[in-house]
Amino acid sequence: MAILEVSGIKKSFGGAEVLRGIGFSLEKGESLAIIGSSGSGKTTLLRCLNFLEIPDAGLIRVGGATVFDADDPRTRSEREIRRRRLHFGLVFQSFNLFPQYTALRNVTLASELLAKERPDFKKNRTEILADIEKNALALLDQVGLSGKLEQYPHQLSGGQQQRVAIARALALSPDVLCFDEPTSALDPELTGEVLRVIRSLKGRRNTMVIVTHEMQFAREVSVKVIFIDEGAVVEQGTPEAVFGSPRQERTKRFLERYSDG
Repeated sequence: MAILEVSGIKKSFGGAEVLRGIGFSLEKGESLAIIGSSGSGKTTLLRCLNFLEIPDAGLIRVGGATVFDADDPRTRSEREIRRRRLHFGLVFQSFNLFPQYTALRNVTLASELLAKERPDFKKNRTEILADIEKNALALLDQVGLSGKLEQYPHQLSGGQQQRVAIARALALSPDVLCFDEPTSALDPELTGEVLRVIRSLKGRRNTMVIVTHEMQFAREVSVKVIFIDEGAVVEQGTPEAVFGSPRQERTKRFLERYSDG
């Protein structure tokens, strides 16, 4: 059974149709690379998956359960959206860390807020918070930042900030981890450290959806690739098929422009 099934996702802003019936599926542990020119709808698709934008039409299923159905008002309530958003983690282009908090606090904050809703929180507060901190420490160590726990975002490089953001996204153990061009805000010399972390996540059987302009990275990390143009899937398949022998002329032109060899 697919861990993620997306079908018929549409989204318009005013009179502009940004997504026109996007669909794909992923098995647990698979990685999908989404490629396409700026303005093609890639980021809007990720925002719809994370319910930062609500699709106008379509269906999203996680682990066989429907988490969103545009035709079912029950899945569109704010309470349900908030709960089901936890199925997805999102790493933004521009880090979006809280500047007033340390790296460790940025990673623990969301887990602590959720823990306070648990009926046993008051009774087991010390133990619960200790477990949250232990998990955050392990994640920061995983991304190579065990020595930066008490540093604030302004004291970290862009690459380090993005690695904190990855640890934060992992802290809630999402079913699907999404990346929105995770290296686009980084200097070239910092890009490699973030890409190495994402590659390591693939080895840990994380299910990932990655929007990227790093074509070589997309080849290496994904088992599926979709090319989106003007809000529609133009081509999809294995990296070998899409990058090696694209069938559509639009795909070929895009790869000629963006290929990094």
